[in-house]
Amino acid sequence: MPERDFVSWNTMVMAYVQSGWFDKAVRFYIELRRLDIGYNEYSFAGVLNVCVKLRELRLAKQLHCQVFLIGFLSNMVLSSSITDVYAKCGALRDARSSFDEMRMRDVLAWTTLVSGYAQGGDMKSAQEIFDSMPEKNSVSWTALIAGIISPHHGTQLHSHMITTGIRPNVVVLSSLIDMYSKCGSLEIAKRVFDTTGNKKQHVVLWNTMISALAHHGCGKQAIKIFADMVRLGVKPDGVTFLVLLNACSHSGLVQEGLCLFESMMPDYNIVPGQEHYACLIDLLGRSGCFDEVMNQLKKMPCNPDDRVWNALIGVCKIHGNVELGRIVARHLVELEPQSPAAYLLLSAIYAALGRWESAQEVRRIMNARRVEKQQALSWLEIDRTLQLDDKHNKLHRPQKETTSILELLSDGSTLSNVQR
Repeated sequence: MPERDFVSWNTMVMAYVQSGWFDKAVRFYIELRRLDIGYNEYSFAGVLNVCVKLRELRLAKQLHCQVFLIGFLSNMVLSSSITDVYAKCGALRDARSSFDEMRMRDVLAWTTLVSGYAQGGDMKSAQEIFDSMPEKNSVSWTALIAGIISPHHGTQLHSHMITTGIRPNVVVLSSLIDMYSKCGSLEIAKRVFDTTGNKKQHVVLWNTMISALAHHGCGKQAIKIFADMVRLGVKPDGVTFLVLLNACSHSGLVQEGLCLFESMMPDYNIVPGQEHYACLIDLLGRSGCFDEVMNQLKKMPCNPDDRVWNALIGVCKIHGNVELGRIVARHLVELEPQSPAAYLLLSAIYAALGRWESAQEVRRIMNARRVEKQQALSWLEIDRTLQLDDKHNKLHRPQKETTSILELLSDGSTLSNVQR
């Protein structure tokens, strides 16, 4: 192009974001600001999207300052994006501050904060924001439901929907099924599914129910639901086979899973993707069928990505296959040098075999390369209060009896008390 204005640069930034080339998107944004050829609100939208995708808090704060100084905070899209990135990074105080400073808020801005609190485990604040919303949509309900990890709270919310005459759509119903399943109430999840009318037009409902059965290790029931689905004329999609393969993997149904995988293209015209191959590798590998694993890898129409290699190194850990684990770990490190998965799994393989020096060496390499392990969180409900086990946040100690219970389950980690 002989001349490039800021609109052209904005377009390139957004194109890189949509293609997943986040580093180039940031570099183009920086170059745009250096050129001093002007900008508008959309100049910030693309790079803020990068912050959301990568959970890049530091860059988000820098952009927040720039948007504030330039005077673009009145733009609802930019303010909502800033709130969203703070919420997704776990900086809920900053998210709430950004939200409170917004002069106008649409349903997306409200939902963003509800989702942030719910995913962070602060269901009390999530419920308060949700109740204050001037209007709600299916995404708002889904955001609240997705954060529920207590069947008592879930039943209360579901009862409120029924008593107030709210008729949930398919998205909300799917969220309810998923919520009940993850809370351990599979029977209630099945009841919600069975009492839902007009299921023929909504494959997402069937996928959610199959996923719930997979979550509880009910592989044969999941296959039966799939057979009912096909018999009623509901067309499966790629997600259907992902949850089916997952169900077979966790139930040891190797032949059934392999038959379902091989039926995708000829029977349903669905091309298996990387995630399907990752599920298949997990299914075969858990049963120790390493020859078939290698056969399927050779038959892949494209090069395996990190999802496939992660599945393979996971089964190497299960069976203590060090040599194959080392090969797979090398591929993973080449694909994602800063991802902790390969290092941790290889270290676990060595540890399981008693090769402690090798396990420690992997950890030393990991530390030298500054590869950080994501913080782990655990939840325990006692007297309708959620106790958050968090090694890095030293907030409030709960009651003595709670500590004694968790001392039996953990290594003395600090507990954060979260009221619902």
